[in-house]
Amino acid sequence: MKPGIHPDYEKVVFQDTAADAYFLVGSTIKTDRTIDYQGKTYPYVAIDVSSASHPFYTGKQRVAQSDGRIAKFNKRFGKLGSK
Repeated sequence: MKPGIHPDYEKVVFQDTAADAYFLVGSTIKTDRTIDYQGKTYPYVAIDVSSASHPFYTGKQRVAQSDGRIAKFNKRFGKLGSK
């Protein structure tokens, strides 16, 4: 590799603030904040959503309505035309 053209790759602690979960992963992100994690000091980044709090991964996602457009129309207006 050419020296001086690649970003610094280091271990970074990400905190999911919604689930209060911490993840130690390698990243090139730049931050001024640090945190003591498992006895060492690492750069720190707070994030809003991760796999620990996202509804798709936690299984708490909303179920989409399965009725089609015609079924919805008949449900709302089906009784108006019949006498």
